[in-house]
Amino acid sequence: MRAGIIGIGKYVPENIVTNLDLEKKVDTNDEWIRTRTGIKERRIAKEDMDTSHMSYKAAVEAIKDADISPEDLDMIIVATVTPDQPFPSVSSMLQHQLGAHKAAAMDISAACAGFIYGMVTGKQFIESGTYKNVLVVGTEKLSKIVDWNDRNTAVLFGDGSGAAVLGRVSEDRGILSFDLGSDGSGGEHIKQPGEFIQMNGREVFKFAVRQMGESSLKAVEKAGLSKEDVDFLIPHQANIRIMESARQRLDLPVEKMSKTVDLYGNTSSASIPLSLMYDLEHGKIKDGDLIVLVGFGAGLVWGSIAMRWGR
Repeated sequence: MRAGIIGIGKYVPENIVTNLDLEKKVDTNDEWIRTRTGIKERRIAKEDMDTSHMSYKAAVEAIKDADISPEDLDMIIVATVTPDQPFPSVSSMLQHQLGAHKAAAMDISAACAGFIYGMVTGKQFIESGTYKNVLVVGTEKLSKIVDWNDRNTAVLFGDGSGAAVLGRVSEDRGILSFDLGSDGSGGEHIKQPGEFIQMNGREVFKFAVRQMGESSLKAVEKAGLSKEDVDFLIPHQANIRIMESARQRLDLPVEKMSKTVDLYGNTSSASIPLSLMYDLEHGKIKDGDLIVLVGFGAGLVWGSIAMRWGR
């Protein structure tokens, strides 16, 4: 028995905020943002749309794509650092909204690596035979914890939600291996001590450039494969230069790496499923492809998955 993705969905708010829009608010400009981050625009949710609402929209798509009903879900895992409120959990709110009456529910906090951690957690329940269908959602409303007067962070983040239903797939498909890790000594480099995100961009950059590539290679090696076997890379969409470093470690051509940072900015735990959905919609991932998902974030934490796409 192997766990894999049997359904996927996404939601991004309609409101687009471009770099030119931000020029009017903070001391920055479009060229500076694009050359240093790769970001051109990001989606920002309306005041009355919170994390649970975006999660619901993405989850409905994923459940439909999996061709199951909410009552078929055994567990809901939501990865987020921006819940509607400290409690109840977003996952419990989502369970109620979906009508997933028999599903267990929990939130996890692993920042931008949250979706990876959620996938690995769901995999254990499925492959142990405990559960059949697990919904994993990466979802953030980062706009509510961004200081829009801080030019260092205001240009980076966006809102959105991505969801995947994990289920049983054939033996040669699904999650082959994973790598998870944490270095709490770097926790000061990106944090939310009060109302807003604070980040030491230089230190986070150095950590991410090293760790993204290393973790990707570890996941591939644990699967008994080599970097030559990788067909597609989906890195956390934080910064194009960090993403490029991971691609180069795997010796992949540019067209074999997902890039949605220009459209959505950094959506934290939502970025990997949003990118996966985008690439599937645009025919970049095919049945049987070996894909690598890799993320890093506040903690400092990291995680990667090697998986064979398909059911």
